[in-house]
Amino acid sequence: MHEILVKFQKHRIIPVVAIHEAKDAEPLADALIDGGLPCAEITFRTDAAEEAIRIMAQRSNIQVGAGTVLKVDQVKAAVDAGATFMVSPGFNPKVVEYCVENKILITPGISNPTDIEMALEYNLEVLKFFPAEAFGGLNTLKMMSAPYGMVQFIPTGGINTGNLQEYLKFSKVLAIGGSWMVKSDLISEKNFIEISRLTREAVTIASQV
Repeated sequence: MHEILVKFQKHRIIPVVAIHEAKDAEPLADALIDGGLPCAEITFRTDAAEEAIRIMAQRSNIQVGAGTVLKVDQVKAAVDAGATFMVSPGFNPKVVEYCVENKILITPGISNPTDIEMALEYNLEVLKFFPAEAFGGLNTLKMMSAPYGMVQFIPTGGINTGNLQEYLKFSKVLAIGGSWMVKSDLISEKNFIEISRLTREAVTIASQV
């Protein structure tokens, strides 16, 4: 397994971040680290994403990657900024193929068996189940993943402190993705103390599984 995926398995939670001002990247990194979760998926949902990745990637104490990667150009920009992993909401063959050919870690989004089998053609071992809760949650994942014992998943979408343990107890779940501890309004309000608190709470809950 890729060394970054091993880290995800250890952390159990990947914060999914939409950041609107790049200057908030540094204190956000501090807040996540203080909360015990030294990793972040910075999504390409805002104009500040690339610069935020660049700022975080200069640090040696946090793993930073790019999310909502929809085009090969975004992969290139993210890698140039220092991102070490890519996450996409769906399965885009062009994006996946580029990442695989260039040995860039990618966990593409899947929501059905066809997506999984497309991923298997690229020898991917960890996939993002998205949007998890909207597509039936854990029950759907259990049924859908049954024929694919070689694959693990990172469910994302609708997951929070109320259901994260349920997901993490499933053996095919490597980690979960979530944004509740890094909501955009908390970042915009510079409420990094609350982000640290929510992160610490999430880490504590996950550690009890």
